[in-house]
Amino acid sequence: MDEKEFVKQLNKAQDLMIQEKYNEALNLIGELKEIERKSDFNYSLTHRFYQLDSNIHSLYNQQVILDHINDISKKQASISFQEINLLIKKNTKLDLSDDILRREVELLILRNLIKCELDGDLLKF
Repeated sequence: MDEKEFVKQLNKAQDLMIQEKYNEALNLIGELKEIERKSDFNYSLTHRFYQLDSNIHSLYNQQVILDHINDISKKQASISFQEINLLIKKNTKLDLSDDILRREVELLILRNLIKCELDGDLLKF
């Protein structure tokens, strides 16, 4: 694939991300990752690609976490990060480290998508 076509596909992945179609965007990024590894694109394009890859993964993680937290907050007053992580692992193929989970939850709070208080290892709703 030439650079022009790669950019076109990269833009498509970005559009999917904007439309919140994270699974589709991740699939396309996965395909592009194989192409990028075998190619010699300029630094700016490679940087843009890996930045988009990181952003899509983070937004996908946040979407999964948000769904779980919204469900949990209807049933419980608080939950630990370890319990959230176990539920996510049980219900999805997502396997996050505790640090990543905490970072994504903090981003959800900063984005005002969840209302809760962090108390050590607990989320209080």
